[in-house]
Amino acid sequence: MIAMLEAHRAGLLGRQHWLRNLVAGIIVGVVALPLAMAFAIASGAKPEQGLYTAIVAGLVVSLCGGSRLQIAGPTGAFIVILSGITARYGMAGLQLATLMAGAMLLLFGLARLGTVIKFIPDPVVVGFTSGIAVIIWVGQWKDFFGLPAVSGAHFHEKLWQLLQALPHWHPATTGVALLALLITLLAPRVRLLQRVPGPLLALLAATTLQAVFEFHGVATIGSAFGGIPRGLPPLTLPEISLSAVITLIGPAFTIAMLGAIESLLSAVVADGMAGTRHDANQELIGQGIANLLTPLFGGFAATGAIARTATNIRNGGSSPLAGIVHALTLIAILLVLAPLAVHIPLAALAAILFVVAWNMSELPHFAQMMRRAPRADVAVLLVTFTLTVFADLVVAVNIGVILAILQFLRRMAASVEVAQQGEPELAQELTRLGLPALPPGVQVYAVEGPFFFGAVENFERALASIHADPRVLILRLKWVPFIDITGLQALEEAIHALHKRGVRVILSGANTRVQSKLQRAGVLDQIGQEYCVADFEAALALCAAQVAPLPVHAHAWLEASRQYLARHVRHAAPAGQENDDA
Repeated sequence: MIAMLEAHRAGLLGRQHWLRNLVAGIIVGVVALPLAMAFAIASGAKPEQGLYTAIVAGLVVSLCGGSRLQIAGPTGAFIVILSGITARYGMAGLQLATLMAGAMLLLFGLARLGTVIKFIPDPVVVGFTSGIAVIIWVGQWKDFFGLPAVSGAHFHEKLWQLLQALPHWHPATTGVALLALLITLLAPRVRLLQRVPGPLLALLAATTLQAVFEFHGVATIGSAFGGIPRGLPPLTLPEISLSAVITLIGPAFTIAMLGAIESLLSAVVADGMAGTRHDANQELIGQGIANLLTPLFGGFAATGAIARTATNIRNGGSSPLAGIVHALTLIAILLVLAPLAVHIPLAALAAILFVVAWNMSELPHFAQMMRRAPRADVAVLLVTFTLTVFADLVVAVNIGVILAILQFLRRMAASVEVAQQGEPELAQELTRLGLPALPPGVQVYAVEGPFFFGAVENFERALASIHADPRVLILRLKWVPFIDITGLQALEEAIHALHKRGVRVILSGANTRVQSKLQRAGVLDQIGQEYCVADFEAALALCAAQVAPLPVHAHAWLEASRQYLARHVRHAAPAGQENDDA
């Protein structure tokens, strides 16, 4: 109820805001009507199940979600996944997978994973959404052109069969589809029709045309599904068995992940349009509850719908009241106008999905990314897109994310520098300390960047380049923000090897976080607690006891060290002490 509470605190539930939220909710409900039916049919469900999904999910997410402007329901992004689940496991399998996905989303939100999910790289998101758009577009050729049904387990097989069937297109079906497509595209450009949703106008025009002329061979909701029942379905629990749950874990996780990504992207878009701020974890909780309830009322998977959420904001929606009114509008349509749905041509719904697929493809953004993004990101984009279309969405997202992570790690490792610091690099610090030069037999190496497994090779290569063993090696960790177990092991091995060669190692400038990990890993015990010091000046002072005898030119250095030791206690900085050298 966070969104409702925030709207209440902001005064958006007052009577002065009722009218515009009422109007926005009605408009969004009308927009959702053809889309919900189209998405349901494309997902292998009945058209009324799309309406049930939009009603239940829209109501629950508005009440329990983390964004007060979010509109939830069936979306185009789910079509590829849901149609595959329906074809393989039937409608009962789809509803059970939705129930399981709802439980997973609820756990994601309770575990506060909302911010983590938003870190999926943009090339992966654009790649799989564009791939889904291509699959939706090709998948609607059958209903758009009136082609016979095709079969095939893979996209390329279905595409080849559809291309072979294109010469047998049905003229009347194609004519109705083209009319619906033109109305959907052109209606927003006509001033008098701008306030009426284009998909609704296309649906009304095509339905009226089919009802009057009754074109032979044009498939309708009545001929394909027997119409839409008037009223809401009874509460029913999907059949649950242990074997089915185990079998559907993979599909359910896919639904949960895609639903989380889609809903959070929609919430981000809403924030950008309205200047609001959503709660990502509460949004996942709301989506989880919605997907737990929709199967109980005959529905299937739902998530935040970007297009309907944007429509809500553009028409004045400012609180969850608009989402509630959107659900009530669909209920009213279902109770009053359901008998008229028998004349709705499937070709008109296919035309609407053509437009949905185009909007999902983000072709301008895709092309821009191809031109401007680094080559590695372009490769991730193309791999994700190709795998989405020709393999599987789950495989595409997993491989895309893995490639993006590997590329990020490569860049991070390349940014870590381990380099020797000689007198030219240390000139200012030595001058500040009153030293003419580094003491004899002392070498200084600095590590700059996170000391993690990707940077270990750079560290080992730098130490291997030491040709003449010094008496003392100072490792400056001042610029190391964190260190992982691989870095600790590499450091431990390097210290062990240097000690065997008679080289004393001093660690300088480690921050509190790094120093505590060095302590826990036993590195400080290995070198001696007193050889981990707070700053570079302390490290130089420690060298007085390690480098002897001293040549004449080192007396100034020794005197500076004695003065330092007179001012400071000669031991390692406590674990909670801040780094003085920062």
